[in-house]
Amino acid sequence: MRSNRRTGNRLMNEINVVPYIDVMLVLLVIFMVTAPLMNPGKIDLPSVSQSLAPPVAPLEVIIRKDATLALRDHSRGGQESRVTRDELIVILKARQGAHADQAVVISADKNVRYEEVINVMDVLQRQHIQKVGLLTQAKAG
Repeated sequence: MRSNRRTGNRLMNEINVVPYIDVMLVLLVIFMVTAPLMNPGKIDLPSVSQSLAPPVAPLEVIIRKDATLALRDHSRGGQESRVTRDELIVILKARQGAHADQAVVISADKNVRYEEVINVMDVLQRQHIQKVGLLTQAKAG
């Protein structure tokens, strides 16, 4: 009788892998069923035949300390010319007609009142000029 008790209390040193195989087979079936149902993301790549034109250099509207305006066209040598608000509108509309994606940047002296910059931006917005930005100078150090 003693020998029967000893064999009943011994630890089992074998791993039963049948439940693990069952789980793996269930997961395999799930992945096989769901894989065809998944839609891969669609990516629209640009075509090679389209030519990309270089961007047009921006027009720079300069607001000086005394609130006078000047216009600098970087695509035409970068010469600065003094303009009034009415002349500015006419010139910008003509350039926008030639190049619809023509950008306009405003560079103002740091001592210019904020109101003057807003007034120029308002004039540009009323004339439906879409690409307007502010030119800034990075701090040194």
